[in-house]
Amino acid sequence: MNNNNLMETFYLETPSLERKNEIIDYINEFVEHKSDINGTGSLDKILDGYTFEQALESCLNMQYEEYAKKFGRCQGKTFLLIRKNDNKIIGTINVRWNLTEKVKQFGGNIGYGIRPTERRKGYATIMLGLALEKCKEFGLKNVMITCKENNIASSKVIESNGGVLKKILYVPEENCNFKKYWINVEEALNKKSGDD
Repeated sequence: MNNNNLMETFYLETPSLERKNEIIDYINEFVEHKSDINGTGSLDKILDGYTFEQALESCLNMQYEEYAKKFGRCQGKTFLLIRKNDNKIIGTINVRWNLTEKVKQFGGNIGYGIRPTERRKGYATIMLGLALEKCKEFGLKNVMITCKENNIASSKVIESNGGVLKKILYVPEENCNFKKYWINVEEALNKKSGDD
């Protein structure tokens, strides 16, 4: 982790048509780097033949219970992590509630990703911290978050935001073990404000 981010400022923003080209560029970067895409909340449907407008509509409508249920999904809101200094999308994070049984098993309330060229700079830790503030706004008191057992970077991000490891479970669909963490939102935010 470098210290460049000490002078940088970040905020979460709802995806919009104004960011169309930037979001497409963001998603394409994952494809170019052959990297898994996480936390985009349907925006990556553009890779499955959806227009950007269709993918954005799906992403924004996922916050509504009836819409989410129609697709067998959880309600959720997706946010872009914007670096204020250069107005660049650095990551995406998806906050979910009313979890489906499958997501309760190995998905959780939060999914996130950082663009491949901006990794290992501490940005995921910042983004998860900002998302916990959204969790509080949504009335979520405890959130579950999972990561692959071998994803050391993600484990550190979760733990640095108050994540407590509850169990390690094998997920047949992924053919690997996942770590399941719980974060007490209030405690994590209080600790964070104490660290500032």
